[in-house]
Amino acid sequence: MNMAFFGSSLVSAYWNGAATYYRGLIRELHSLGWRVTFYEPDAYGRQQHRDMDDPHWAKVVVYPPTQDGVDACLEQAAGADVVVKASGVGIFDEYLEREVLRLQSPSTLVTYWDVDAPATLARIDADPADPMRANLPRYDLVLTYGGGRPVVQAFEKFGARLCVPIYNGFSPETHHPVGCRARFRADLSFLGNRLPDREARVEEFFLKAAERLPSRSFLLGGNGWDGKPMPGNVRWLGHVYTADHNALNCSALAVLNINRESMALNGWSPATRVFEAAAAGACVITDAFTGVGDFFEPGREILVAGSGEEVAEVLADLSPRKARVIGLAALARAMDQHTYARRARGLDWLLRGEITDREAVQCA
Repeated sequence: MNMAFFGSSLVSAYWNGAATYYRGLIRELHSLGWRVTFYEPDAYGRQQHRDMDDPHWAKVVVYPPTQDGVDACLEQAAGADVVVKASGVGIFDEYLEREVLRLQSPSTLVTYWDVDAPATLARIDADPADPMRANLPRYDLVLTYGGGRPVVQAFEKFGARLCVPIYNGFSPETHHPVGCRARFRADLSFLGNRLPDREARVEEFFLKAAERLPSRSFLLGGNGWDGKPMPGNVRWLGHVYTADHNALNCSALAVLNINRESMALNGWSPATRVFEAAAAGACVITDAFTGVGDFFEPGREILVAGSGEEVAEVLADLSPRKARVIGLAALARAMDQHTYARRARGLDWLLRGEITDREAVQCA
């Protein structure tokens, strides 16, 4: 089976939080017999900040950020068994959303894969003239990386034929426990880029907690935080390459997850880093979101806080032994239920037309 995948980037996680999600699923699809060609634009400095070479499990085509470049890739993609247009490519998104549908045929399934479904849904809900309103019902399939029943129902309201969440996960080959590293030692670490619908929540759940615990150390990784006022006990690392994520997750007493505003409001949208931190055996503290218990058991496998004050309270009460116990429980749950191998198995059945039931896909 051949897949042509139009996405932001497979080889660079620079300003590209979907990279490890794409990698995990595509690597596992390859092991199930898929031949994937990933088309990504040379844009936003991602090729200059690669964190991996072209993999053996996918063909990577980097095209110039021009319409001619896009058209050449569309021509190459013709005849694939499955064509995927992912959200957030970053250039010519609207054009690609329309043009991939020209590749649709009885032998070519065309799929829209949304890695930021709340943003897409809010956009098309607010604008009756949004072209995606007309395009969405034409796709054979809509996939999302989270959102649960609310997102499925919203896409169906706009005419999606079938919408199936394919949740984030992790690959044990790339995310696993490692030794501590002095550079990443802290009482609480958070990794995330500075984005408009996340910044206020970082202020609340991370910076406010740091203010309340001046004797504790806090570590912030991610792009865009230069110039941001921070308490003196917060250390900013800048971009952290994926090769360092295991060490980052294993070196702090606890790792904080903060959902973007839209994801938190929607629920059922655990970030990739929740699973990656759990895979490293880290004790994860997450901001509260609906559906968290469907992925990890609060209090036993993950700690949940509803505010920065609660984050501070949880951290103040957290001993190294308790953190270790919670981290190991999370690791066991992740290995049992949240690997990309498991996610890809259900996706493979879905794309081959062997099943159409959402629950069966997610329980594969």
